[in-house]
Amino acid sequence: MTSNNSNPLLILANIGIIALWGLPQVFEIPFTANILALVTCILYVACHQSLALREEQAMAASGDGDTGGVVETMRKEDAMQFPLVGSVALFSLYCAFKYLDKDWVNFLIGIYFSAVGALAVTASLAPVVATIVRPSSVDEKLKVEKKYSYSHSLPEFLIGPSPFELSIDLNFSRVVAFVLSVLFSVYYFQTRYWAANNILGISFCLQGIERFSIGSYKIGAILLIGLFFYDIFWVFGTDVMVTVAKSLDGPIKILFPRSLSIDEVTGKHNDLSLLGLGDIVIPGFFIALMLRFDAENAKIPPTPTDMHASFPKPYFHSCLVGYILGLATTLFIMIYFNHAQPALLYLVPACLGSTLLCGAVRGEFKAMFAYSEEDEEEEAKEGSMDTKKEEVAKKED
Repeated sequence: MTSNNSNPLLILANIGIIALWGLPQVFEIPFTANILALVTCILYVACHQSLALREEQAMAASGDGDTGGVVETMRKEDAMQFPLVGSVALFSLYCAFKYLDKDWVNFLIGIYFSAVGALAVTASLAPVVATIVRPSSVDEKLKVEKKYSYSHSLPEFLIGPSPFELSIDLNFSRVVAFVLSVLFSVYYFQTRYWAANNILGISFCLQGIERFSIGSYKIGAILLIGLFFYDIFWVFGTDVMVTVAKSLDGPIKILFPRSLSIDEVTGKHNDLSLLGLGDIVIPGFFIALMLRFDAENAKIPPTPTDMHASFPKPYFHSCLVGYILGLATTLFIMIYFNHAQPALLYLVPACLGSTLLCGAVRGEFKAMFAYSEEDEEEEAKEGSMDTKKEEVAKKED
């Protein structure tokens, strides 16, 4: 549902994503301006789409509807382990490129990302197709909803707890979007064209930020600080991050052409800058949380979701501006020293610092740190664990 008054910035950001994807294919745009503008548009759209999480969480908490279990929320333990898990994955890719055939590694990774990318593009494209399909009753008539449950004895970390539940929710618009997305993924897999790569990368960013919650400000801070040191170590301490980024031919990054010149042998652009999706999505989780905190502060009803609702957004705007300044600083340092930079080195202090400053000015530190989107049972569990730790510490004293 949308309000009677549309948010012009949200509309402009959607148009900006399309324009900044298409125009660089025919016009030379300064890559620094392209990066800053495109990423800003992606974050603005994705964060506003994430307002739907408030509705899903409210419905799950009330037991109304079938949204229970849909909202993915990060736990404190997940945030603390994330840099370690990321390091293992990154170093594994580095070893694969170093000791195995690079083309075969990229071939297998390409298959995986093409398949997952088709689902991400489907999720992004389906609402667009739905607005085109007329009448809307076509979607209702061709709608299929089914649920399946299967018991299994496999380890929980592989496919989740038993029974394994599978839900199918299809309509005409989603089927059309899926078919188009599969055809597009096949095109990407065969050509590896940079603009096709960017469609998958942008879809990953939009869907990731829209559907995932980092739970609370505290968990977000733990995640960002951990990845702050992770990024510094793997970029400045080793050649692992740079090697993987340059070797991996897949939509884990958004590419920005520095010029329109094309290599005569390969037929591809030979001068591309890149920005890893992690440098967009990870801070994006945090910025989106700040927007939902603003909505909570403004007493905006969680249901129905209204992305165009007008309300004060001091934390969102301050965090987004901080991110843009941090990214601009990253680009300046990279160009000045002509050396790859760990973007989170600048983005993490910018995001945390801007929100802390906003909280200090508004006198809302307590409310900001108390805001939580964690499941009530999970919060109670963490609270009891903290209490036990305090009791053990007292006994030791």
